[in-house]
Amino acid sequence: MKFFIDTANLDQIKEAQELGVLDGVTTNPSLMAKEGITGRNNILKHYVDICNIVDGDVSAEVIATDFEGMIKEGEELAELHEQIVVKIPMTKDGVKAAKYFSDKGIKTNVTLVFSVGQALLAAKAGASYVSPFIGRLDDISTDGLTLIEDIRLIYDNYGFETEILAASVRHTMHIVNCAKIGADVMTGPLSAITGLLKHPLTDSGLAQFIADYEKGNK
Repeated sequence: MKFFIDTANLDQIKEAQELGVLDGVTTNPSLMAKEGITGRNNILKHYVDICNIVDGDVSAEVIATDFEGMIKEGEELAELHEQIVVKIPMTKDGVKAAKYFSDKGIKTNVTLVFSVGQALLAAKAGASYVSPFIGRLDDISTDGLTLIEDIRLIYDNYGFETEILAASVRHTMHIVNCAKIGADVMTGPLSAITGLLKHPLTDSGLAQFIADYEKGNK
């Protein structure tokens, strides 16, 4: 499973990259605003800065909601860097845009997916990634992991090449469970990724090793 980090914070992206497990980055207008990145030129520059840190795909989201606007913005984003994946919403015009970009050889990430039907349409349109938001489904007492399972089944039934990108991942068990059920990619905060490092027995075992060494070497 690929690990993406969901942020616009360059320091966090660098930390994840240095850990050696980072495969890409997803971000959106809300995350850009959180980092104080405003203005079209500054946002575009920030996407390039992210691409210069990581080796993998970087999802850059369009703001437009109409087909023509998505095409214009998406082509501009795709020209920024070869690692850019155009992130488009799961709407009627978004599906049309996914097909357009697929025919042009431009990678896409169809976002805000909350149902199997939406994921099926995105795959039919040739999306590179589909992003089911499992955390937001959990927030309304719906099992987001079941959605991943259902999409995996349908994609495998028909050999769709669209990758399932589990988004809105909140914690370490989301990551572990997504890996169990076959998500191709997860994207979440740095804390969820580094949380996988932690186990009390690792800490206590290491402390014991060090204590035993010091006893015999002082």
